Amino acid sequence: MSTVDGTLSLWLDQVAPADQAARPPLDRDLDADIAIVGAGYTGLWTAYYLAKADPSLRIVVLEREFAGFGASGRNGGWCSALFPSSLAKVAKVGGGRERAIALQRAMNATVDEVGRVVAEEGIDCHWAEGGTVVLARTQVQYERAKASVAEERSYGFGEEDVRLLNRAEASEMVGATDVLGGTYTPHCAAIQPAMLARGLARVVERLGVTIHEDTAVTAIRDGVVTTAHGARVRAGKVVRATEGYTASIAGFGRDIAPVYSLMVATEPLPDAVWEQIGLARRQTFSDFRHLIIYGQRTADGRLAFGGRGAPYHFGSRIEPGFDRDTRVHAELRRTLVGLFPVLKNTEFTHAWGGALGVPRDWFASVGYDPARRLAWAGGYVGDGVGTTNLAGRTLADLLTGRDTELTRLPWVNHRSRRWEPEPLRWLGANVALRTMDAADAEEARTGRPSMRARVFGRFLGH
Repeated sequence: MSTVDGTLSLWLDQVAPADQAARPPLDRDLDADIAIVGAGYTGLWTAYYLAKADPSLRIVVLEREFAGFGASGRNGGWCSALFPSSLAKVAKVGGGRERAIALQRAMNATVDEVGRVVAEEGIDCHWAEGGTVVLARTQVQYERAKASVAEERSYGFGEEDVRLLNRAEASEMVGATDVLGGTYTPHCAAIQPAMLARGLARVVERLGVTIHEDTAVTAIRDGVVTTAHGARVRAGKVVRATEGYTASIAGFGRDIAPVYSLMVATEPLPDAVWEQIGLARRQTFSDFRHLIIYGQRTADGRLAFGGRGAPYHFGSRIEPGFDRDTRVHAELRRTLVGLFPVLKNTEFTHAWGGALGVPRDWFASVGYDPARRLAWAGGYVGDGVGTTNLAGRTLADLLTGRDTELTRLPWVNHRSRRWEPEPLRWLGANVALRTMDAADAEEARTGRPSMRARVFGRFLGH
């Protein structure tokens, strides 16, 4: 029977013993009104809002490992308003400017909604709504910062949503090296992600939802969910909430590609070090390089820092060994010390990773197909902590037949094209990764925007 494994991430290492107890696997066939496959944020938020909307619903959640095992228990802890596609792409794909604005406003409001629920339900996830600083550390990056703010302005978002920072303003928030400026948005909270996932699981059970852990799902078809143990759930409606693990279910192998993001964390840092680093309000931080990095100041005074760089694995394989890549973890430590030289002699206590879900067009979606009795949400490309909450509320409306502002948002029932078969998928994903890495090196060398990044940006949500 699966139990919470603290070796998987700093966050799971900190889960309280009372939240570590395993839930029994499904050992018999059963009937349900709604079956949810996956006990990460998407599945749990969906269960939460469904149970709130109609307490009479028989809701069962099936999880291969334990609640919060996947990205929900290993991510960077940004509950942000980020959507993986730009406003311009959402407008182009989703039906125009006003629909793109509506989606972004819904994302902004989602941060406050998560904060409301964790306060109301008593979920201690170290919530700190300090916003996000994205640093510009080269002139090329500063031009991207200005362009980013200009795009937001062109869609009607003002200073209260995002603003350009000069050198002094950015450095006051984040004491990194070579800072020229940056951007700041208040629409983000730093959290302890595993404590949110485990706490949310506890809340939905209190609302009458049944969770079965250690229950791998192998197939979903016409309202019937088949598990590896042979037990089945017959449901009026099924929600696929499997994100980076989607390829493990028969028939969905090319819908979502699992891409790894890795993290490291320092020991708790003394006040004198934090005086140099900043992040006084626990702002999350990143910069405008192409190969994504992200970090936060934890509630117990550590720096938790992550980034891309790990390869995509042939056949959409997910294995425990992929969570730890010594080369990538060493590069993350080197990058963090480059940002904050005061960390040169600091001990790093944790190194981990995990798979996130990437659709072919980098456009997250949520939807419901009545003919197949199948609902889904996912493809968050690492921006899922907040987006899953919006997904859960939207799925609750779709599955209960309500026509609301949420069900009319442009990501609803969006269909991403399927990924190419192997080996094309492996080649394309890894070429894109190496291109973004090379683009950063090129810009550092030439001081000019990378043409290769501009070309590949069309495929990466821009």
